[in-house]
Amino acid sequence: MLFGLILLVAGAIFHFGGKFLNLGRLPGDIHLEQGNFSFHFPIVTSIILSIILTIILNLLSR
Repeated sequence: MLFGLILLVAGAIFHFGGKFLNLGRLPGDIHLEQGNFSFHFPIVTSIILSIILTIILNLLSR
């Protein structure tokens, strides 16, 4: 149930967070456009979310 709650909160942050947190559009995120091709890889956002989730899960596991 705790994992489900964490997923619910994470989903809400992704859904509503774009307006406030600028997730996915941070400096360092890779975005390429050429003609009909578009590629987006949010590497900095992924690193930040990984750090935050690591801290949260370490605090919950103690």
